[in-house]
Amino acid sequence: MAQRYGGKYSPDAKGSSTAKDRASGSFQRATVDPVGARSNILFIPPIILAFTSINDGALGLGLGLIGAGALLLGAWLLRGGLTAEAAYNARKVSRRPAFPRKIGAAVLAGIGTGIAAFANEPGLIAPIIYGTAATVLHLGAFGIDPMRDKGMEGVDTFQQDRVARAIDEAEAHLAAMRDAIKRSGDRQMIARVEKFELTAKDLFRTVEEDPRDLTAARKYLSVYLMGARDATIKFADVYARTGDTQARTDFEALLDDLELNFSARTRKMLMDDRSDLTVEIDVLRDRLKREGVRIDRDVT
Repeated sequence: MAQRYGGKYSPDAKGSSTAKDRASGSFQRATVDPVGARSNILFIPPIILAFTSINDGALGLGLGLIGAGALLLGAWLLRGGLTAEAAYNARKVSRRPAFPRKIGAAVLAGIGTGIAAFANEPGLIAPIIYGTAATVLHLGAFGIDPMRDKGMEGVDTFQQDRVARAIDEAEAHLAAMRDAIKRSGDRQMIARVEKFELTAKDLFRTVEEDPRDLTAARKYLSVYLMGARDATIKFADVYARTGDTQARTDFEALLDDLELNFSARTRKMLMDDRSDLTVEIDVLRDRLKREGVRIDRDVT
């Protein structure tokens, strides 16, 4: 789809500098795609194995297709495992993946390689050697999945599950906004929505780190984001057909208001968390004093 280009010499150059400043915020926390070319290359061997097995007779073709299927499934699992690991590393509070997809991908790579070896050299020794080598090399290249929960000490798992469901719903609203705004063909508005997405995700991470904040943030995770999603869909459809500048201005103002409100809610929750910490510290100090414990601080 063609996209409107905004720049110094564009018709809307008057607002280009402001839009550029806003768009630059979307690159402040840019991340590298966790999948990468290394994992994409693993989709090539199963294709080669399937084609080279065509002239090996019925048994050879069957074994080749089974091996190719195992390799293909392993490559697909690896992509999911890398994405899940990146999400795990990006969060301060996170659960380990329910299924170890990277380990499963390594096992499937070994099985696929072993079947391919058996098709060319019947017996057990060669397939076991090749399959084991492929599994070990796969684990060495991509590692294993996170095997422990992170930052979950003292966290109510029931509350954490409620937060996870709310965050998943909110992420779905953001994804719908991201997909819808692309239909407008306006690069500046696409970047503007990406910037709002970063602000919203700051709120998500704050709620994840302290599930007690869910009650205060529930309207933002559901009602407000649902309204923003619907407004984005309507704007994209209208602007793609008519290029109405007033609709663009109104939608941009809406994003400004939403971003200010989301930022304010995030700051308030962080301040409340800090106040709770101060209260805990004061209570502990009073208890230590009652127990006759005195902490002397060296003043430098």
